[in-house]
Amino acid sequence: MKRYGVHRLVYTETYERADEAIAREKQLKRWKRDWKIELIERDNPEWRDLSDLLV
Repeated sequence: MKRYGVHRLVYTETYERADEAIAREKQLKRWKRDWKIELIERDNPEWRDLSDLLV
């Protein structure tokens, strides 16, 4: 995480199967930055840290 300057988790999606999650991650990688920001702000407009949800 230090390499990319990541300080908080602001968006998550859950999948039952790893191949579904990998396919979604590849799909999102092709998205424009503006589209990704819009996706985050739709579910997390305050950009809260969601890392506590991973427990």
